[in-house]
Amino acid sequence: MSLSPLAELLGQLGTARRRQVLTHRSWVHARTQSYERLEFLGDSVLQLVVTDELMRRHPDASEGDLAWMRQMVVDGEMCARVGRAAGLDAAFRDSAPLQGQELADRESVQAALTEAVIGAAWLDLGPDITTDAVREAFADAVAAAVPGQRDPKTTLQEFAAREGLLVDYEIARVDGPAHERQFTTRVTVGTETAEATGRSKQASERAAAVIVIERLIGDR
Repeated sequence: MSLSPLAELLGQLGTARRRQVLTHRSWVHARTQSYERLEFLGDSVLQLVVTDELMRRHPDASEGDLAWMRQMVVDGEMCARVGRAAGLDAAFRDSAPLQGQELADRESVQAALTEAVIGAAWLDLGPDITTDAVREAFADAVAAAVPGQRDPKTTLQEFAAREGLLVDYEIARVDGPAHERQFTTRVTVGTETAEATGRSKQASERAAAVIVIERLIGDR
């Protein structure tokens, strides 16, 4: 079984750079020794590569559509999913001190690891190798991004604004152990209320927004 593209990138890094990729800021005295600077660079690289790929695939897409498609591909939930598929959470857990083991289960940390690996590879392995790996790792997400589709929360917000309604999201409950959290979000728009569950706060909000959209907009 072949390694995922990001796992291959991590394996090609030098020992010191790999250690930095897998180091949380709470474990070191100087934050520059953690993955944060690499994450910062990786975020920019990821957005550049995805933007270029989307423009190639959709030459007639508007700037607005490209922006929303890119956001679908590079958001925290997707980055975390790609990182888990590459086993970055497991690699992070293996390097973590005992008190930091639970950090590997956090979606925000998993997303940060994905971007940190990309940033580290850009510095150590070069643009060509990094770009090819990012394109392969995010291929399914890019393929699923279609012009004309917008984030359901944005669609709901725009509808509510036209109707003079307020949109309110609140976490109804959080279930499950730390490594398998399930968030249930309640969204209220005017007199309409819906609940939905997801593996992250953002995912549960989007799922709840879809339900309300179908109720309020679907029949129009």
